[in-house]
Formats: sequence, structure tokens, C-alpha cells
Amino acid sequence: MNRRSFLGALTAAGALAGSTMSKEMAAEAVRCPDRPDGLTPLKIDAVELIVLRGHYTEEAGVDHQPQVNPLDVYDVYRRAPYKDKPDGTREVQAEAIYIRIRTAAGLDGLYGPIDREPATIVLEDLQHFLIGKDALAGEVVWDQMYRSNRQSRAGIFIMAISAVDNALWDLRGKYYGVPVWRLLGGPSRDKVEMYASALGFSLELDEVRKRATELKSQGFRYQKWFIGYGPGSGPEGMRKNIELVKTLRETLGDDYEIMFDAYSGWDQDYALEWARQVEQYRPYWMEEVTHPEKLDSFAAIRQGTTVPLAAGEHFYGRWEVERYLQARTLSVVQADPEWCGGVSELVKVGTVASLHDVRVIPHGHSLRAAVHTILSQSPMTFPLGEYLVTKMRHYHHFEKNPPVVEQALIAAPTGPGFNVQLDETKIESQKLLTVS
Repeated sequence: MNRRSFLGALTAAGALAGSTMSKEMAAEAVRCPDRPDGLTPLKIDAVELIVLRGHYTEEAGVDHQPQVNPLDVYDVYRRAPYKDKPDGTREVQAEAIYIRIRTAAGLDGLYGPIDREPATIVLEDLQHFLIGKDALAGEVVWDQMYRSNRQSRAGIFIMAISAVDNALWDLRGKYYGVPVWRLLGGPSRDKVEMYASALGFSLELDEVRKRATELKSQGFRYQKWFIGYGPGSGPEGMRKNIELVKTLRETLGDDYEIMFDAYSGWDQDYALEWARQVEQYRPYWMEEVTHPEKLDSFAAIRQGTTVPLAAGEHFYGRWEVERYLQARTLSVVQADPEWCGGVSELVKVGTVASLHDVRVIPHGHSLRAAVHTILSQSPMTFPLGEYLVTKMRHYHHFEKNPPVVEQALIAAPTGPGFNVQLDETKIESQKLLTVS
């Protein structure tokens, strides 16, 4: 199957095929008296992609504020100022991809949702390579995947490695009957504090005040807001960006932290000018102010302002993090365990960061891998997690037991592995993609 036909398959409805191992089956596999000993491989028997489709209902006309992005320097790509326009509800077609790794012993690992692009790599490049590998030998399997392709160090290939790595952590957690955080050496605490990420929230100042106050009442001591304007929007855009900071500080007071994400939509001079004008409001950080390859710009910005710099969701692996930290560019590393190489690599990123006394606050593309890693590591290095408020409303739509945030805290999970349980009642169609 070529990549184009695969991407077509990802959007096609298929007959219900395959299902995840039940809790009872997983428990029986863990208790199995003749399970492999420490010297016997737990061989990978199959690698599958499960494409799920369904639907959900959401409020219409709200929470679609665009953030500044690199294309905004072009008039044709820069969108008009946004306003919330509540308009009842709408039906949304939901789709999600999960990766499942089966073993000859009958135990499986499940993780997701994962992105389409790395799913393509899993299907075309990694499935055959993984068959027969020892699912318990996580470091060896990771290293072999990394060495198997000259493009593995970045982009969608290492994102595919991340998906496999996380599924194998789930499998090993089931094998030993413990949560992933326990295998990693935790817990370092019984709950993880999350910061609220306000992606999609309107930047109309009255709405900002309202939403910021709501998040405060929900227990969030840290809020991150997404900048709406960049160099292409001229002085008016800069003024709006500064007003956002001022409004949030006045609304929340001095005891709450505010962060801002520019999604690589600025350049060095723009970032320094914004920082100069908002330093008085004490932003907790300014994030991804320009493209991640511009290391010298990050260094110059950090030297030119007291506002801390954060970046790293688009870093791939410990080597890139080390280059940034050697150049003294960052106060916070935001590596994502679904993009940087999986839980295995995120732990190594944390070790690198700790050498420089820099914090790691994982990007919140998803929650399970990040939360388990945070729970296993020192609060000095891993103090917080990210909770994307609007995204997480439906991100785990197909699961029975999605992560739950209460008063800005996620309690330490108790099930084996990542304990992903699919909810068959929400799955309208399912397609299984695998190598026969």
C-alpha cells in the first residue's frame, strides 16, 4: 500500500475489526505462570493501526480563535480578527488512530491517538522491522528503530518511533501489572499539576477576562494564551498583543502566572520589542517566538530580555535539546513524548535538561505519556504538565477512561501500562491496518 492509498484508508469507514485486550485478558496474561522469564524474549507478533470513526456534538461558533503562525507575513494567509459568535451546537465527525502491538504470548500494547503522518511510517517502514523483536527490550528496540533509517533523527520518522515506543511501554506495564510511571521509577508525587492552555479562546478583551477568571476558579495557577498577531499585522497587531498581556495581569493579579505562545510566527526583533513592552507584567515565559532552527536568534532574545524563553515541542531527541542548552537559549524545554522519540527519549531529555538546571514541561499534544513521565521524575526538573482546554474536550472521545483534571490536578493513574480502554459504544466504524 502506498502512502496516498494509506491516507485514503485512514479516512474510509471500515467494518468493525479487532478489539483491544480486555482488562480480564490483560490480568490473566500478567498472572500466566508460564510467561517468559527474564532471558526469554517476549516476541512482537503483529503491529496494527486501528482507525476509529464516530461523531460528537460541540458548541458552534466559539473557541476558534486562530493563533499567529509563520504564514501570517503573507496577506493572503493572514486571517481577519476573530470574534466568538455562539450558534447552538453542531455535529462533528470524529476520527482517531491507535497503534496496537501484539505479542506471541497474547499480550498487547495500545497507545493513541497518534497523528496520521507517523502512522504512515509505522505502516510502511516499521511494521515488518518490528516483527520478532523482543517487546521487553525497550532500549534495544528504540536504538534499532533509530538506526534503521537515515531520516530517523527528526520529523515524522521519529514521531513514528514515538508511537511504537509508547505502545511498548504500555505493553510492558501490562506484563508487569503496574502503571508506566512505576516502571520509570515513580511516583515522585501523587498528582500532577497542569497549566491551562487557552488555545482557541477568543482574544476579545471582554472574553479574555471572562475565560481567565473561569480558569482561575477551576484551580489553574498557570495560564497560557496564544498570541494572535505578528509582524504582518503591523503596529495595530503589536498593540493588541501587548493589551492581551496587560489585561490578563490585571484580571488575575500578581499571584498567578501567565505564559504566551507565538507558534514560530515572530522574528528576533519583533520578539524583543514585545518583550520590552510587557516585561513589567512578568510573563512566566514567551514560547516558540521564532522557528526552532534559528538557534542564534533564541540566544539573542534570551540575552536581550528578562522574560524567560520556552520551546521544544518541535525538538527531536536529546541531541537537539543539548545544542540549545549549550547555547544558553532556554529556560523551559517543552519536548513532546509523542513527537520527540517517546517516553524513552523524554526521560533522556530530562536528564540533559537537569545538567543545565533547566525545567522540562512537556508539550500537551496528548496527556498519558507526558503525565506518566512527569510522575516518575523529580519535580525540580518536571514540575508541570500542559492541559489544552478546548482540545481535550473531545481528544479522547473513543476512550472509556480519559485523563481527568480536577482543580488543575491529574491523579496518578492506577491501571497497568497506560490503561487505554476503548469505548465500543462510541465507535461507529473501525478499520484495522496491518501486515499479514
